Amino acid sequence: MGTDDKAANTADKAKGKIKEVAGKAVGNERLEAEGRAEQAKSDAKQAGEHIKDAFKH
Repeated sequence: MGTDDKAANTADKAKGKIKEVAGKAVGNERLEAEGRAEQAKSDAKQAGEHIKDAFKH
């Protein structure tokens, strides 16, 4: 996995977590759901990168 990809995925996951927590804090279910979705998207990207790495070796 490239360092840039890993950093981007980590940043996306953190951004999603912030949105989720902010949504919970203010009672905004839509913002909370967006945060969870961003985290899931980041996890999926990271899993894809791990699979690509596995086939490179």
